[in-house]
Amino acid sequence: MAGNSSAPGATVTSRVLALLYAFDEHHRRLTLTELAGRAGLALPTAHRLVGELVAGGALVRRPSGEYVVGRRLWDLGMVAPVQSGLRETASPFLNDIHAATRATVHLAVRDGMQALYLDRLSGRASVPVVSTIGSRLPLHATGVGKVLLAHAPDEVRAAVLAHLPRITTYTITEPRRLDQQLEKVRREGYATTVEEMSLGACSIAVPIRAAAGDESVVASVGVVVPNLRRDRARLLAALQVAAQGIGRSLTAPR
Repeated sequence: MAGNSSAPGATVTSRVLALLYAFDEHHRRLTLTELAGRAGLALPTAHRLVGELVAGGALVRRPSGEYVVGRRLWDLGMVAPVQSGLRETASPFLNDIHAATRATVHLAVRDGMQALYLDRLSGRASVPVVSTIGSRLPLHATGVGKVLLAHAPDEVRAAVLAHLPRITTYTITEPRRLDQQLEKVRREGYATTVEEMSLGACSIAVPIRAAAGDESVVASVGVVVPNLRRDRARLLAALQVAAQGIGRSLTAPR
C-alpha cells in the first residue's frame, strides 16, 4: 500500500499525492481498484479524485480501463532543477558520446537507493536495454548505479548491500564481493557490469563531479554495449572526456 490517506484528518492534497505515489517502476498501469488500495482510499473517493486528475492531464485512462501517469506530470517533473539543469548541460556531451560510440548512452543520478535515469540515447547495436527516461533501476546491477553507489554516503551503501536482489544469473548478490567492486570503482574511476541487469548487455560508466578536485559526485554517465572485451579503453576515454566537460559546464559562470 502506497499510503493510508483514508485516516481521519487526511487532506485532499494528501489523498491526491497518495494516488500519484501509487505509481512506481513496478506499477506503471493501475486499475481504479488497485489505485484505491495502494493509496489507502475508499473506492468512491478514489473514483472522484482520479476523475479530476484525468481531467487535468495528470493521469490518463487507457482503453483497457487502467490508468497511467499523464504527460503533464512528466513535463512538470522535467523542470525540477536536478533534471532540467543537469540534463540540458549534459545533452551536447551525451550526443558526442553517442556519435563516437554508437552505443546506448545513459545519464543518471541517485534517487534514494535507486538510479534515476535523466536521459537516454539509443544505440544502433541490438542490445537489450531496460531503461527509459525517468525510470529507476537498482544501483547494484547497473554501470551508472555502481558509480553512484560507490560514492554514496556510508548509510546508503550499507542499506543497499543489505539487500541485493538477483535480476539475472550474473547479478552480484554477495555483499562482500560488491563492496570490493565499489572500492575498485572509487580507486579506478569507472564501473562495469556484465549481463547483471539484462542478459546480452554490458555497461561501463564514470562519475560526473561538479568541479575539478571536488570529490562529490553529482551524476554518472555510461554506455551499454554487447560486450566490453575489445572497446573498453575507447569507451572509457569517451566517457571520461564527456564527464569532465559536463562537470566544467556545471560550474561555469552563466
